[in-house]
Amino acid sequence: MSAASIAAPKAERLPVWLKVTHGLGSIAYGVKDNGFSTFLLLFYNQVIGLDAGIVGFAIMVALIADAFVDPVIGELTDRTRSRWGRRLPWLYFAPIPLAVAWMLLWSPPSEMSDAMTIGWLIGFAIIVRSLVSMCEVPSVAIVPELSSDYDERTVVMRYRYLFGWGGGLLILWLAYAIFFNGELGLVDPAGYFPYALTGALLMAGAVLLSAAGQHSRIAVSNLDQPKPAAKLSHVLRDMRDTLSNRAFLWLTFAALFAFINQGITFSMTNYLLGFFWQLTGAEMSLYVFLLFGTMIAAFLLVAPLSAKMGKKGGAILAGAIALLVNSGMYLMWIQDIFPGLPGKPSVPAFFGLVFVGNSFSIILMILSSSMMADVVEASQGETGRRSEGLFFAGYFFMQKCATGIGIFFAGQILSFAAFPANAKPGEVGGTVLGDLALGYALAVLVIGTLGLIVMRKFPISRADHEARLALLDDAARGEPDATGAHP
Repeated sequence: MSAASIAAPKAERLPVWLKVTHGLGSIAYGVKDNGFSTFLLLFYNQVIGLDAGIVGFAIMVALIADAFVDPVIGELTDRTRSRWGRRLPWLYFAPIPLAVAWMLLWSPPSEMSDAMTIGWLIGFAIIVRSLVSMCEVPSVAIVPELSSDYDERTVVMRYRYLFGWGGGLLILWLAYAIFFNGELGLVDPAGYFPYALTGALLMAGAVLLSAAGQHSRIAVSNLDQPKPAAKLSHVLRDMRDTLSNRAFLWLTFAALFAFINQGITFSMTNYLLGFFWQLTGAEMSLYVFLLFGTMIAAFLLVAPLSAKMGKKGGAILAGAIALLVNSGMYLMWIQDIFPGLPGKPSVPAFFGLVFVGNSFSIILMILSSSMMADVVEASQGETGRRSEGLFFAGYFFMQKCATGIGIFFAGQILSFAAFPANAKPGEVGGTVLGDLALGYALAVLVIGTLGLIVMRKFPISRADHEARLALLDDAARGEPDATGAHP
């Protein structure tokens, strides 16, 4: 198949309303991520009463098993043909079943045995994340279809991250300020029903609203794509060829380490905030606003940083800063030099370091996602196909595996530190907290450094991307000297 048969989208700037409407769809992913990474381990460990190591292992199994569904979803969205285009049927179908499955994940029957409860956790974790993929994969695959402009893709991605983080932080703030504001705090069983219900409504509503808002723009887009191959062998061959792209493999391998670290950090958040930094309920609510502030900072900084250094250079710099800050604060605690020690660590100092570290962590993630959008044209030049859905599904496949591994590591760090069940803030021994800090800091430092080393291998620069677009445009116009490929 020739690349000349497929035209790349225009390298255009998009209206703000379209970027906002598109970004709304990522709220579902933010709510899901908040639940899985921040509360799920705590809920099944401290509320249901399962061992933390077993829960971490169960979540890892569920996430890795579910991750194998993602490439299939991505390929199916690329090959979907309907009067509404390739993506919209998925965005209209999946949200309601997702809301129902989300409610059931947080409602295991109390009369079940531990083994059955673990089975419930694994089963509904797989179902929920598969349905989230049916929302997120076609939604994010729209990004490279909207514009092929190198910088505009970063701008669109920052809106996705703004709403994704906003949705996750909104449900987190509601959890800290309302659902778990009683005497039992985060281990209050009564708080998890309103938490789950609110999350279900947010996820379904956001995806449906985003799809309806973009309907007129994307319903008829890319209808001139080639017909899908009829034979399964052809489909599998196309998937293999597409996912063998060198740029995709290097970027996915680098992001693997970043998402393992994110899985560790998010799943340990409540342990670290409540038991290690000893934040009060009011301080935890302020922490949520602080995190939203870091998203705003990243939103403002990512575009100029990318324009000055390119996506790869900006991502490596942002990752290095985040890594040094996020691990450094715990090494400072171990050395007894963190402000406020001995006694309760200084909350302003902690908030200041979190602001810097998290802002640059988000910048790293935005730039990595924008780099994935550029892989689409690199593959198109080689295969003649635009496989936006498959690439982002492959990226999510890696992300789910990495997050599961990160949650598993978090469970092992808690087991290594001999963290007690049914613990109360202020009553956990210094030795346990020291081991917790050491295990966390070393894991983050080593894993993050490996990711930055791999990131240096990503081969696509601004010049590469723009030269490739020129060749694809020439090929689409049928110019005889255009090859449709780029080295």
